[in-house]
This record gives sequence, C-alpha cells and structure tokens, in this order.
Amino acid sequence: MRSKLFVPGVRPDLFQKAWSGPADAVSFDLEDAVAPTRKAEARAAVAAFLRQHASRDRVRPSSTPLAIVRVNAPDTADFEADLAAVLPVAPDLINLPKVDSAQALCAAVARIEAQEAALPADPARRAPALLVNIETPRALRNAAEIAGAHPRVAGLQLGLGDLFEPAGIRRDVAAHVQAVMLQVALAAGEAGVFACDGAYADFRDDVGFEHEATMAQQLGFIGKSCIHPRQVPLAHAVFSVDARAQADAHRIVEAAQAARAQGLGVCVVEGRMIDAPYLKRAERVLAQVERDAAR
Repeated sequence: MRSKLFVPGVRPDLFQKAWSGPADAVSFDLEDAVAPTRKAEARAAVAAFLRQHASRDRVRPSSTPLAIVRVNAPDTADFEADLAAVLPVAPDLINLPKVDSAQALCAAVARIEAQEAALPADPARRAPALLVNIETPRALRNAAEIAGAHPRVAGLQLGLGDLFEPAGIRRDVAAHVQAVMLQVALAAGEAGVFACDGAYADFRDDVGFEHEATMAQQLGFIGKSCIHPRQVPLAHAVFSVDARAQADAHRIVEAAQAARAQGLGVCVVEGRMIDAPYLKRAERVLAQVERDAAR
C-alpha cells in the first residue's frame, strides 16, 4: 500500500474518480473531513458505493484498490452508526482513530465483533482488518501494545498533524518527524504489523511531501497517505522498489538458498555477511515487487 488516497465521505462525486485512479488504496473518510451535521449522509454514501463495487472486485481483484473506511472515534456517538453502515459491505480495512491504549483497542474490537455477529450469515463476507492511528502522545507511548493487542490489527498509521499541532511541535524540523517515525516503525516491527505514514497537508508542496515520504521509506514504512491525486505518483516513486534494490534482493535470496544447501546459516554477498534478518528483508522486498506488479 504505497499510496492511500483520502476521499471525504460527503463527496460521492469524487468516489469513482478515486476508485478508478492509480492509488493502491482509497480511504473513505467519515471522521474529520465530515461535519457533524452530515455524518449520516456520508456513511450512507460510502456504504452505497462499496456495496455497488463488491461484485466488481471479484471480477478484477488485481486492479482494484484496497477499500478503507476511516470511522469516527469509539468514544463518539457516531462510532456505532458508522459500524452499522460499513460492516455489511466489508471494506478491506477499518481505519480506527483516537485509540490510545491496548485496552481501548480491544474494547473497540469487541464492539465491532458484536455488530458483525448480528449480521445475516454470509460466508463471502470478510472481517475487515484494522489500521490504527497513532495520533496522541499516549498512543505513541503505547504503540507497540496497541499494535499487538489483537490479531485484527494489520498496521499502524502515523498522524503527525494530530500529534504535533496541539503541542505546538514544529513539523518542518526533520528531527521531530524522524524521532516519531522511528518510534512508530519500531512499535509496528515489534508487533509484526506494517507502518503507514500519514497525510501531508500542503498538496502544492511536492518537495515537502517527497522529503517526508522518503524519511518514512528509509524507516521501513510501506507507504504514505495522500489528500490529493497529485500526491499519488509521488508516493509511488518513493515507495516502489527500484531495479537496483530488486536485483540486490534477488542476489541475497539466491546466495542464502545456496548456503542452506551446503548446511550454512550465513553467506557473503558483495562483501556483506548475510544472515536471517537480511534475508527476511530481501524476501519482503521481492514480495512487494510481486504485489506492485499485480496492480
């Protein structure tokens, strides 16, 4: 998921354009991009669109973006209504905001599963995985516990705006951004889930977007959220595997396989000692190449 394109739930006129575009995922937003008076309208529009496209997904799954719905926070009155609208159409991921502890995450999952249990039986309906936002200081402290609290958590998403703005932390200082990204990357790695970078608010600033995306990519993030279609190719350029990295991953995997055939646990590739951690990374690179080629 190199790119995740946000679409406000109150803009159904943009749904098809986003869905047909090059983004790896489309995130339909029911939270911050929707005024309180229009929440019901937004959830109805998103559910109707996803319901319409469910059968189409089965026809061309490789070219269909991941469907993500960002619901309102569990402590709001809209959370249950959001679940009631989107769970029957089963998006790939539910983006869960404002969860700052493992206990809060598990409580939210229990409410999700209670609503799923009440739905009519449908063997084809998938249970959406969770993409959990890390966007408060407490959530940042508890990120590893949140990520590992339930098997439905597939990834963590960093929300720098929510994290920095209330505290007056300057986002244009690279050291601030890097410090937080590293914490989220390590927390995701500890729990065995992916890390996705959040949105960059100024969609006219390509240089700023690329700089932040590059930092995230170097720290192991798989992709970045986009608030405008023009940011999608920028994200793909940063997070796609280039030919040099792909060739290096192939050399590592082939050398490791040859070493195993000789009963060895390590090998040397161009002067580098390769053992299990390096092999795992190379295998992840090649798996990403396969995923990207299928889109």
